[in-house]
Amino acid sequence: MDGNNVSVWASNPPVRANDSVAVLENEGNLKLSSSLNNVAYWESSNYPTDTFLPNMKIIASSGEQKHFSSWKSASDPSPGNFTMGVNSTGAAQMVLWENSRRRWRSGYWNGQIFTGVPNMTALANYRYGFKYINNDNGNDYFTYNPSNGSDLMRFRITWDGYEEQLKWNESKKNWDEMQKQPANNCELYNYCGDFGVCRALADPECRCMDGFVPRNPDQWAKKNWSDGCVRSRELQCQKNISTAEEDGFKELKCNKLPDFAVVFSQDLSDACKKRCLSKCSCNAYARVENIGCMIWNGDLIDVQDFGKPGIVMQLRLAGSEFDKKGLSAAVIVVIVVAGVVFLAISVWLLWCLKRKLKAAVLPTAASVSLMRKSEVPFSDMSKSKEYSSEMSGPADLVIDGSPVNGPDLPLFNFNSVAEATNNFSEENKLGQGGFGPVYKGKLPGGEEIAVKRLSKISGQGLEEFKNEIILIAKLQHRNLVRLLGCCIQGEEKMLLYEYMPNKSLDCFLFDPTKQALLDWKKRFNIIGGIARGLLYLHRDSRLRIIHRDLKASNILLDEEMDPKISDFGMARIFGGNQNELNTNRVVGTYGYMSPEYAMEGLFSVKSDVYSFGVLLLEIVSGRRNTSYRLTDHLSLIAYAWELWHEDKAMELVDPSIRDSCCEDEVLKCIQVGMLCVQDSPVQRPTMSSIALMLESNSPTLPLPRQPTYTSVRTSSIDTSEIYLEGQEIQEIPELAMTRS
Repeated sequence: MDGNNVSVWASNPPVRANDSVAVLENEGNLKLSSSLNNVAYWESSNYPTDTFLPNMKIIASSGEQKHFSSWKSASDPSPGNFTMGVNSTGAAQMVLWENSRRRWRSGYWNGQIFTGVPNMTALANYRYGFKYINNDNGNDYFTYNPSNGSDLMRFRITWDGYEEQLKWNESKKNWDEMQKQPANNCELYNYCGDFGVCRALADPECRCMDGFVPRNPDQWAKKNWSDGCVRSRELQCQKNISTAEEDGFKELKCNKLPDFAVVFSQDLSDACKKRCLSKCSCNAYARVENIGCMIWNGDLIDVQDFGKPGIVMQLRLAGSEFDKKGLSAAVIVVIVVAGVVFLAISVWLLWCLKRKLKAAVLPTAASVSLMRKSEVPFSDMSKSKEYSSEMSGPADLVIDGSPVNGPDLPLFNFNSVAEATNNFSEENKLGQGGFGPVYKGKLPGGEEIAVKRLSKISGQGLEEFKNEIILIAKLQHRNLVRLLGCCIQGEEKMLLYEYMPNKSLDCFLFDPTKQALLDWKKRFNIIGGIARGLLYLHRDSRLRIIHRDLKASNILLDEEMDPKISDFGMARIFGGNQNELNTNRVVGTYGYMSPEYAMEGLFSVKSDVYSFGVLLLEIVSGRRNTSYRLTDHLSLIAYAWELWHEDKAMELVDPSIRDSCCEDEVLKCIQVGMLCVQDSPVQRPTMSSIALMLESNSPTLPLPRQPTYTSVRTSSIDTSEIYLEGQEIQEIPELAMTRS
């Protein structure tokens, strides 16, 4: 009923009111049944919305069954753009649709797991309790029931198109996110196009199957893989002429098999191969235990390699692809001799090039003229003893257990850098950070650079230096600062960046004389640029990276006032399946750290989201988060919540732009900022959702809850060790998180 007692919806069961009973069961199912014979007239589990609950039956009869529908937005439960259900054509699998287009699929159910979910194993499924029930009436269905009865678990399709697995955290009284799909580009449907194979941690992510080449080589080189691949040689059955060669099969190991398989039977004999050969349209087959003979007619779509042992698929290729035995001994000898000659010429050319490089020394001061003869402006890092020794040893940069190798980064010699910066003169000094001083320089070609020189007394050392070299050199985005090279000589360690003429955001934002130069249009552009840069780090880059020290002084501004995220000394790499890490060494900056990181050492992409929220509120208000600690409000966050809650949010806006800003955009940004600084990481949006909220003209935003935590100093701090406001900190045993 609505507020006027007018009927809006009814289950309309064929029962009389005096013999019906409604029961809310433990799993969340509302059941209407007869009190006389317990016959169920209506069950809410038969009409699901966006949530898959334990013991709920998801029917998997023939075709596509779209059971779940997302909300329209985070606060609007009307049906949205995304649906999810079972596709049971061939082997059954879960599919997520965006409108009528596939967005993600789970891979085929083999009786124990969904083969296309990277971290799902038979052992893990024992915990989830997934089952596929075959009914005699043909209404097969999926269901699940966690093996540990105390675990409260649910699956949900989010309003922005993700399938989440959530587990109830009794101690925190909230839902923890256990996994989320699609988790990376490779999980997006057919990301590499037809006959392409995607591997999330590879560079590039996409490759063509053996015997196939890119359909559009120019676009493929630009990492636009949507056109996919085509055969390099026709199959015998596709030719108009008859030849002696026959088509063959080559093993292709993959984890997520192609979509649209046709399953014939449990027959795993050679009959599967013969059946494929009998049809010219058949491009592959596989014999899969608990599924049977699987055959693919037509294009091979949405294939993924997890980088671990998988299912062997037999890929059909032209016989000429296997014709390697016809080479005569003479041809082999010629090839070997040609290879030796080529190798010798290459070695000679490299030796000549090395001599020329040694002669190309940049001019330096007369006091180092003798040393200059033995140095070069650039050198091969692999042959630099100092670089090798500094960069060797254990490193905490790993992906799925494999170390990340250092990049091929230009290595400058010390004298070249000294000359470029006028011997590190005070006139060239741009500023001072936790790492050390930063100087402006100019290369012989006229290119301006910024040189970050590691201070010998800096709290940041070799690990942060290595971290920044390894990470930022592998990243390419217009909103990330570009690393040009490094210098390691003796105790000297320096990083060379592109020069940013407008320095950092804090130089404008917190300077009363310069605040007005940042009008609302520039500030909104800066907010959007930072969001896009973080989205690249969290989702779109080759490495999934958590920055961990996002703040105004680490946002540099170019000549157009476009933002560039800098300082990756404290960043960490996440593996493709990781959602959260724990650290015993808390690093970051006071005022920007999330509660779970400061209190428990837990960090994730949601830690960066919290820092982004603080930074967003600072950009809107023109005030530091920590500048409120001597007022009635413990922080900018507490002050912003009070104004927003009392419908006075415009009072938060920097007075220098309040009269000229766009009120709708400002209020949207304040609400997004409040969503980012929620206490629980689960309640904070992802950067993809944030970017969508900021770019949409009329988004429907969820309502934030009151943030109850703020970082303040305890009264027990030793006054001989007071941190400066905004100073970077390595370990904070005295930092307390208290309710505001």
